[in-house]
Amino acid sequence: MIELGEMINSDQDHQGFNFEYRFLTDTTYADHAPSELSEAEKRALDKFRNGFPDDHIFFKADDSPWDHAVSMVTPVVVVENCADCESESPGAASSDLQQGDILGMQSFTVRQPIASNLLALKYLLLYMIAAGTFGILFSRYQLRLAARFKSQSEELAQNNEFLAGISMKISRYLSPQVYRSIFSGESDASISTERKKLTVFFSDIKDFTQTTETLQPEELTALLNEYFSEMSAIAEKHGATIDKFIGDAIVAFFGDPETKGTSEDARACLHMAQEMQERLGELAGQWRAQGIEHPFRARIGINTGYCNVGNFGSEARMDYTIIGAEANLVARLEASAEPGGIVMSYETYAHVRDIVSARQLPPMRFKGIAREVIPYVVDPGRNRAPLSETTADGRRMTVNLDQLDDHTRETLNKLLKDHQ
Repeated sequence: MIELGEMINSDQDHQGFNFEYRFLTDTTYADHAPSELSEAEKRALDKFRNGFPDDHIFFKADDSPWDHAVSMVTPVVVVENCADCESESPGAASSDLQQGDILGMQSFTVRQPIASNLLALKYLLLYMIAAGTFGILFSRYQLRLAARFKSQSEELAQNNEFLAGISMKISRYLSPQVYRSIFSGESDASISTERKKLTVFFSDIKDFTQTTETLQPEELTALLNEYFSEMSAIAEKHGATIDKFIGDAIVAFFGDPETKGTSEDARACLHMAQEMQERLGELAGQWRAQGIEHPFRARIGINTGYCNVGNFGSEARMDYTIIGAEANLVARLEASAEPGGIVMSYETYAHVRDIVSARQLPPMRFKGIAREVIPYVVDPGRNRAPLSETTADGRRMTVNLDQLDDHTRETLNKLLKDHQ
């Protein structure tokens, strides 16, 4: 067994294992000196020979500061055949071994040099340093990213706020329907038109040029802006697409980019025109109270027919508008209306005849219109301006001569001249 231990130790030395095997005995052999036992090994051998119940013992084999070693010893017990072998062995000492005697011990020692621990600790420290360095660098990178994202978010918020402001400003130059259509992506900002059946509205102010001569530019601007504001609010209420303001005129239409059908579009346009005339009647009293001698009175024309509608212009600048003979006809109808009146074509009247009282005018021909046109005048009803208005002190009266028939107008003029 001694030779076996030497062979194992020599072999593991070549393999670099930290494992040691020894056969320990206090028996003397001719070829081998007795084993040198440490105090722990001596105590272990004594315990085995005194009937130690376990078949192995662990103990710390070395207290060296440079080496850590743990040993396990097991007893070598003489069996029946082994007793004769040991007695007859040429190198055995003269002893009288019996079966069951403790011949010695087998020691298995595992060593772990401090150097290996330090080496392992070195790699652990290197790993921790590398991991810490990476963590610090990653944290700094994350902080830079966070700062960059914050800066980008603030910049994006500012851009969004700027775009929202620009969007609100642009919306004032476009009809709400057109604005929503463009910004929702339903319509492209490209030159394109469609042919659709629209109901077109046209109004202007009677004797506007004469009114401008009696007002200062500041007064005229304020009055005209109030008029457009009131009329635009009514147009938006009824769903009209306001095409443009031309001087004192308003051009609007129903049927694009949103439509409820030709009949409903025509009805909505008529209701809008009636409400506009009614509102102008209310404003007339307010304007006179402000010292406006000749308040605005509007004439309105309505026509239903096919027009080309869409973006007209160039790639650099375009306008969303309508063109066509039917758009020109509505301006001719408006010119034939009385102040405070509404004139519509038969095409429009056919869609609204059940909700309005109107009388037919003699057929007319207009320049640029090939067919004969039959206009219909909407009965004034409550939309008509009052025949006369008296100031609060009763000293002045305004008579709307255009609402009198020719005979009554001539009689009134004669009476006024006679009393001058």
